[in-house]
Amino acid sequence: MSSTSSGTASADPSADRSTRPLRLRFAPSPTGFFHVGGARTALYNWAIAQREGGTFVLRIEDTDEARNQPEWTQGIIDALAWIGIDADDPHFEGPYFQSTYADQHIAAANRLYEAGMAYYCDLTGEQIQERAKASGKQGYDNSSRDRGLEPGPGRVLRFRVPEGSTVVHDLVRGEVEFDNANIEDFVLLRGNGSPMFLLANVVDDVTMQISHVVRAEEHLPNTPKQQMLWEALGEVPPVWAHVPVLVNEQRKKLSKRRDKVAVEQYREEGILADAMVNYLMTLGWAPAGDTEIVPWSEIVEHFRLEDVKHSPAFFDLKKLSAFNKEYIKAMPLDDFVAACAPYLTSDDVPWPREQFNPVVFSEMAPLVQERVGTLAEVIGYVDFLFLADAPIDEAAFAKTMAAADAVAVLAETIDAYETAEWDAEALKETCFAIGEAHGVAKGKAQAPIRVAITGRTVGPPLFEPIVRLGREETLRRLRSALDRIGAPTA
Repeated sequence: MSSTSSGTASADPSADRSTRPLRLRFAPSPTGFFHVGGARTALYNWAIAQREGGTFVLRIEDTDEARNQPEWTQGIIDALAWIGIDADDPHFEGPYFQSTYADQHIAAANRLYEAGMAYYCDLTGEQIQERAKASGKQGYDNSSRDRGLEPGPGRVLRFRVPEGSTVVHDLVRGEVEFDNANIEDFVLLRGNGSPMFLLANVVDDVTMQISHVVRAEEHLPNTPKQQMLWEALGEVPPVWAHVPVLVNEQRKKLSKRRDKVAVEQYREEGILADAMVNYLMTLGWAPAGDTEIVPWSEIVEHFRLEDVKHSPAFFDLKKLSAFNKEYIKAMPLDDFVAACAPYLTSDDVPWPREQFNPVVFSEMAPLVQERVGTLAEVIGYVDFLFLADAPIDEAAFAKTMAAADAVAVLAETIDAYETAEWDAEALKETCFAIGEAHGVAKGKAQAPIRVAITGRTVGPPLFEPIVRLGREETLRRLRSALDRIGAPTA
């Protein structure tokens, strides 16, 4: 291989690829919930495979026996399906499991050893640290290179890093050069004979004929090592593309311990799949035109790795909610009602399930659809319709009722509603007229009525729900509000 001698080793992405089938891979570990960063990477790969007629290979890297769980594997498959990466699609292949290729990993390591490209080392971690401390240099000092050790218990197999440098041609980052002098001879096989991630990853990619590796930039430091292994095994390395990591509001990398990163959680909260897909694709890349909200077909047509930005991408929860709100508003009404049903009939709703009236919700749905950012928010917009007593936001109630003339407007509205025509427009005009008589703007005039009826200061248009509640229940709630603040009622 070219990188075994002094000089610069370079894997040109145009070399020997004219006849190679386009095969991309997504290789998650089943050690937890599906990360939004992984979902973004999977979608980047999926878009390329669909546009170019290539293959998206799903490989489950399940060699961490202590942390792997079967439910995490199924969670990955389910989450991919939710964002549109369907196992039944002709572009999809897999899932494959890394653990089934252990023999190939070890065989490849042995070939490198027999070719003199790898050697055994018996130094323990403590010994390596002691030698580093004595020399004033960090890490392993490659001191076992020429000791001629044979395989044995506790001995690791290390790759012999060549002199010179390694240039990685990256579709996102251009040419990135690594000085091999800064790369220690890395471990291929542990002391118990099991393969390390770097070796297993490369051998799997070679076996599965992967042509493009598109992944997060956090893997870039591993890339020169993997490129060396590809070449040492007599293979042309893949096309590399390292996309920007996702960061939070403090511009820190998204962390499972600190941030909300699970795709499953967003799905449960009522983020629509199409909205999540559209938003994730804009993290590091932007579609042409005046809007970022575009259908998947348009994304596939225009997405190019060369257009992906270098800088970290901010995972903005408010922007995701705004995307989702637009997608919710664009849904056909019947689809919106159907999508809300699981949330409105779940065990988590605040009302007794038998009190839910789907007809009433269907009538309210157009008013709610225009306002919610997630499907789960729908509960808070309609709960007052299905509860005997609306949940009261105490702070909002106190603030609203403390406003000038709020109590007077509420009391006079009660008197007027006892005989008013019972339709939304008449009720609204009655309320506004009372407010005007007190010099209160329309929005403020209905505020005490809203908080008395719904328990909150925000929600759907007020007077349509009042009609559905009926005169008797409406007056009961309004009088109860007066009682709460100690005002006299008629």
